[in-house]
Amino acid sequence: MAMSSTATAVRGPLVWFRGDPFLAGREETFVHESDGLLICQDGLITAAGDHAALRHLIPPGTEVVHYPDHVITAGFVDTHVHYVQTGIIAAFGSQLIDWLNHYTFVEEQRFSDAAYARTVASSFCDELLRNGTTTALTFCAVYPDSVDALFEEATRRDMRMAGGKVLMDRNAPEPLLDTARSGYDDSKALLERWHGKGRNLYAITPRFAPTSTPEQLEAAGALWREHPDALVHTHVSENTGEISWVRSLFPDRAGYLDVYDHYGLLGHRAVLAHGVHLTRRERDRCAETGTAISHCPTSNLFLGSGLFHVHDAKDGRHPIHVGLGTDIGAGTSFSLLATMNEAYKVAELCNYPLDSVKAFFLATLGGARALGIDHQVGSLEAGHEADFVVLDPRATPLLAQRTSRVGDIEELLFVLAVMGDDRTVRATYVNGALAHDRDAAPGPSTA
Repeated sequence: MAMSSTATAVRGPLVWFRGDPFLAGREETFVHESDGLLICQDGLITAAGDHAALRHLIPPGTEVVHYPDHVITAGFVDTHVHYVQTGIIAAFGSQLIDWLNHYTFVEEQRFSDAAYARTVASSFCDELLRNGTTTALTFCAVYPDSVDALFEEATRRDMRMAGGKVLMDRNAPEPLLDTARSGYDDSKALLERWHGKGRNLYAITPRFAPTSTPEQLEAAGALWREHPDALVHTHVSENTGEISWVRSLFPDRAGYLDVYDHYGLLGHRAVLAHGVHLTRRERDRCAETGTAISHCPTSNLFLGSGLFHVHDAKDGRHPIHVGLGTDIGAGTSFSLLATMNEAYKVAELCNYPLDSVKAFFLATLGGARALGIDHQVGSLEAGHEADFVVLDPRATPLLAQRTSRVGDIEELLFVLAVMGDDRTVRATYVNGALAHDRDAAPGPSTA
C-alpha cells in the first residue's frame, strides 16, 4: 500500500510524551493540549499543538475531522505478542511449560498451511487496529510462510509491523523443529525479503533458550552481527521452572540472561519478554547493553508466572527500556488499555502505584523506545509517522458516568486505562489515514 499523498487534520484533546516520566517530571515529559490540532501529510505528522495556534497551517482544502470530548494519543505499541497463538486465547492452562506442550505447539503446527496462516494474520492485524494498536512485535511460527503471511497482511494495512520466524531446533515436537543451519538460512532470506521494505521490520526470533541448541543461538547472534539494524525477540525469566531448566541445559553460563549475552543477543533493539525473575545483576546488564524488557501482566497472571517489578526495571540509577506486551495467547486481551489495567494491579501488589501517565508512556513512547523506533512512532511530535488512536471516554454507559466526574487529564487517562477496552477505541489512524472506525456502517469484506 502506498503512502497517502493527501493531508489529514484532526482536532481534539491531544496527549503524548517527550520523555520518560519514570525518570523526569511531568512538565518535561508529558504534553496535553485540551483543544489540539494534529496535521499530517504523506504519512508523517507535520504539526501538533494548540488548535488556535496551528490552524493557519492546515493545507487548503483539507477537511478537519473533529473529535471533541475524546482523547487522541499516539498509536499503541505492543512489544510482545504471538500472532500464531490468536486461536488459543483463553485455553485453560497450569504453568508455562505444560501450556506450551498442550496448546501452543499443537496450534503452531497448523501454520504449515499457508492459507491458514494468511487467515489468522488478517484477523490478527484487524484485531490490533480495533484495539488502537498500530505497531506490534510478534512471533510467527517456525514456517517461513507464516512470516510472509504476517508481513503481507500488515503491508495491505500500511502498518509498522515487526516479526520473525521462530528458531527452535530442540525440545519441541518434530514438525516444529528446524536446524541451526536451516533456521539461519530461512531467517536470513526472510530478513532480506522484508526488513525495511515498506514499514516492515524483521526480528531474529529464537523462541527461548531451552528450545535452541548452542549452535542455533550462535547462528542467531551471527545473523544479528551481519544485520545489526534488525531486532532480536525472545523470552527470558518468565517462570521459575523455566529458569531451572535453562540452568540444566547451559551449566557453564552464569544464569538465564547470560546465555543470550554469551551468544551476542543482548543490545539495542533486543526485546526480551517477561523478565519477571531477573536478578539485580541481570537488570543492570540489560541497562548496560540497552536491552529492553516487555512487561506482559495479563499473561504473567494467567499462567501464574509471577509479578514484574516495573519500579526495579525503571530504577533511575540503571533504567531499562520497558514496554507493554499483550502476549497473546497466554495474554488475555489484545487491548493495551486492558493491559495497563493489569499492569497497575501488578504494580500495586509490588507496593508501587503505577499512575496513568507512566502507564500510557509504557504503551506508546516507552514501547517504541523498547523497539528502537522511537524516532518513528510512539509520539505525536512533528516528524513522527502519523499513527494515532482516538479514545472515547463515553464508549459505554458506565464509562460515561464515571468520566463525567473526572477532574483533570491524568484522572481521565487513569479511568480509561482501568475501564477501557476495544469499545473505547473510537478510531485508529495509520500513516495518516483512517484504518479503523468503530462507528462505521458494516460493509462487504475486502479481504
